[in-house]
Amino acid sequence: MWHRMVSDLMTAPVVRVRRDTGFKEIAKLLAEYDITAVPVVDDDEHPVGVVSEADLLRKEASHLDPAGLSPSPHLAPTSRTKAEAATAEGLMNSPVVTARPRWTAVEAAQVMERNHVKRLPVVDETGRLVGVISRADLLSVFLRGDSAIREEITGEVLLRTLGITPDGIDVRVVDGRVALKGTVERKSLVPVVVRLCQGVDGVVDVSADLRHRVDDIQAEPEPGASRRAGLAT
Repeated sequence: MWHRMVSDLMTAPVVRVRRDTGFKEIAKLLAEYDITAVPVVDDDEHPVGVVSEADLLRKEASHLDPAGLSPSPHLAPTSRTKAEAATAEGLMNSPVVTARPRWTAVEAAQVMERNHVKRLPVVDETGRLVGVISRADLLSVFLRGDSAIREEITGEVLLRTLGITPDGIDVRVVDGRVALKGTVERKSLVPVVVRLCQGVDGVVDVSADLRHRVDDIQAEPEPGASRRAGLAT
């Protein structure tokens, strides 16, 4: 099975700033390139942090309301320090969580979820910045057409991986929702087919109406059945 890699989905080349890049220059770059964050790199192009719109807005939120309608903001010490910063080094969130070009979209999504971040700078084997992948980039996986999803399921999952011919299972895909109907050789194959189909890029849901020719799943013995059989003899 083929999964889209981070290298297929990431944005490259990357807009980046240095530690000493000023507040206004960062704001201009976000507006000019219509982006919501920018990685901060050192002299060797290694990412050392990320500055987002939220980091810039913290400065605006820390100002007193000229009209006197809003109460004075109360910021935690860390937030206060960031609000008073004038360069990327003071504004950025650090350390930075990164991704690798050969990761799958699933791996990148799991790292984002685990670290509660919206984007990941992508680095090569030397740690140098080569791209950025965002939540929006990962969601583009679900823009795959139904015909492409069906072709991968019938060709890669069923035929090449499991050895099931196209006439064995009818595959229908509508808006990423997969419906399987047919017969497999062994009962134990049913959950395998479903699981592999769920792993295909762009699949939203899988429903299966699958019969089997051979029940190769042994029923669990009742508690104490072996002991009673031994006593009976």
